[in-house]
Amino acid sequence: MKTFISNRGALLKEARDYVMITIAMVSYCIGWTIFLLPNNITTGGLAGIASIIFWSTDIPVQYSYFTINALLMLFALRILGLKFCIKTIYGIVTLTLLLSVVRSATVGIHLLKDQPFMAAVIGSCFCGAGVGIGLSSNGSTGGTDIVAAIINKYYEVSLGRIILICDILIITSSYFVLKDWEMVIYGYVVLIITAYCIDQVVNSMRRSVQFFIISDKYEEIGRRINHNPHRGCTVIDAHGFYSGREVKMLFVLAKKRESQIIFRLINEVDPAAFVSQSAVIGVYGEGFDRFKVHGPQASSVASKLRKAVTNKDNKDCRM
Repeated sequence: MKTFISNRGALLKEARDYVMITIAMVSYCIGWTIFLLPNNITTGGLAGIASIIFWSTDIPVQYSYFTINALLMLFALRILGLKFCIKTIYGIVTLTLLLSVVRSATVGIHLLKDQPFMAAVIGSCFCGAGVGIGLSSNGSTGGTDIVAAIINKYYEVSLGRIILICDILIITSSYFVLKDWEMVIYGYVVLIITAYCIDQVVNSMRRSVQFFIISDKYEEIGRRINHNPHRGCTVIDAHGFYSGREVKMLFVLAKKRESQIIFRLINEVDPAAFVSQSAVIGVYGEGFDRFKVHGPQASSVASKLRKAVTNKDNKDCRM
């Protein structure tokens, strides 16, 4: 039964990832093809390269975008793993198809023709949100997103900052085709806003919280939290200073989006429970982010962490 529930949960998570990647590609496609490309505003990554090729040779962006991405995926397969690459390939194929559809459906439509700055702001917001959602769902739009994902896998470096550094040369090189420094400056605006949006989206989707729960029905609350949202609970022996009574306190770490589920089940089990919730900067371990420790001290750090977990005095009520 537990295996069935686990498999069902994994399938639902995978389905959610693909749905979110599809939404991400729609957002990116809107920002690029409706607001940026018609106004001769360059974006970063392969989208920027494809735009430059389109302006100089009239080759449709979807063709050059897909071809260069296919070459990059050959290198990314070994480093990022099959799981990431499958979702990235799905994102690339989805975006390529969307580009063909949207480009055909918007022939003759030119939004914000006389307002390039507004086009740059709106387009970059759509693109940044798309990239952020894609990366948070273990996929991407390809190109420099792949480079950023590779670096972020091993080092605690901002995804937006990596993309900003990788893309600045692409924006600058658009001058040789457009011959207009004003458009290059708008490209820099796009790059900065896109990087900011990526960080905001990724950080908001990875945000975690911690709970301290004091209740006489802590066992039932712990079992409910174990079942859904599938989070572990640690039972801490506590002592009420004012009442002098021994109490049990649950310590729970969860994703912010799971907060309402936890609050709802606590209210169902014990409306009189005392609950404290607070935001945490980072949570590392099973079910959350991975440790990013490298160098000769990596193995010793890992062994110390394992030893600390093994020797802890708190009781784990994970079922």
